Amino acid sequence: MATGAQAQQGGETPDDLTAEDVEQRIETLEKPMYTPFVELYLLEESKALRKEMQNTRAELIEKVVDKELSVADKTMSYATDTVTYFFYLIAGATSILVVIGWNSIRDMRNQLTSLAEKRVNELVVEYEKRLKSIEEQLQQKSDIIHQNQAEIERTNEVHSLWLKASQETSQQNKIGAYDQILDLRPDDVEALSYKADAVLEMQEPLWAISLCQRALKLDQGNGHAHYQLACAYAEIGRWDDAVTTLQKAIDISEAYRDDASVDPSFEQLRDHERFRTLIFPETDDTNTDS
Repeated sequence: MATGAQAQQGGETPDDLTAEDVEQRIETLEKPMYTPFVELYLLEESKALRKEMQNTRAELIEKVVDKELSVADKTMSYATDTVTYFFYLIAGATSILVVIGWNSIRDMRNQLTSLAEKRVNELVVEYEKRLKSIEEQLQQKSDIIHQNQAEIERTNEVHSLWLKASQETSQQNKIGAYDQILDLRPDDVEALSYKADAVLEMQEPLWAISLCQRALKLDQGNGHAHYQLACAYAEIGRWDDAVTTLQKAIDISEAYRDDASVDPSFEQLRDHERFRTLIFPETDDTNTDS
């Protein structure tokens, strides 16, 4: 304010003043640019703002209290209504009991008890049947396990007896091992045919024939039984039967052709035409060509 007046008194307008002029005049000021009235105005404004904030706070507190009172009122109303409904329910149940009578309630209880007992008995019977079925299944599985264990033990024993027979040099001891195998497995075709082989080594062809026929009744496709039977027939002079049976063995496996060519049991058949044709077919073809 003073600066503007002085500028006007000096003949200069604010637009003509420069920054240097302003700084110079500020340094040469002799009295302040404000008055006590400005301070009073600021104090009055601060006081008014403080009072307004206090009023606002009071209004907020009043609203919060009103809200809490409203919630408490609703809570009390809800609790009162709930208690009233329970009283109504109890009164209704009491009225029903009075109308129906305690005897009817007792009858209903007895009926419910009997129905419950009947249902429980049915469930007990049903579960007993199921448990019995499960027990039978477990028993069957247990029997199968025992049978498998016994079969495994029998197989191991038979295997050891076969090993023992293969290491024996005495035909009598081999026959004893084969008999033990047959005791464990009476229908073991291999044991019967190998026993027939051992019997033939002991010069018992009729016994061997019996064993081979027994084996072939069990398995017609056993080549070893056919071969041993052919050897037994050759031992007793039944040449045609021997060749016919040997043919069956060779049809099953060609390896028996080579075995028959060096087997002593067929020594007397070396000149037999059918035997030579069967065992040495290439020699016969060479003789025919020559």
